[in-house]
Amino acid sequence: MVAVEVTPAAEEQVRKIMERQGKDGQALRLYVQGGGCSGLTYGMTFDHQETGDEVAFAHQGVTVVVDKASAPLLEGLKVDYLLGLDQSGFKIFNPNAKETCSCGKSFSA
Repeated sequence: MVAVEVTPAAEEQVRKIMERQGKDGQALRLYVQGGGCSGLTYGMTFDHQETGDEVAFAHQGVTVVVDKASAPLLEGLKVDYLLGLDQSGFKIFNPNAKETCSCGKSFSA
């Protein structure tokens, strides 16, 4: 099982977006894909289908799904939501990242 933390602020924002987009009852899918200036990028989407090749768990009312290929790169990941003058939006903290780009959306492991 992959250990991913979704902060209360991020959970609240995920639920708001799900409601606004009519995605109630779907899971938050977290994944890694190639790209970005550091080689790998994070992805988040809503998904109602499980492929059977992932790890799913409920976290404070939000179901989180991580595919098995991304799981080792996301172990210990923390997803937060910041709302401030200098930075707003989802912020990902990954203890497995050796390097990150300045925008924080890509990393190398």
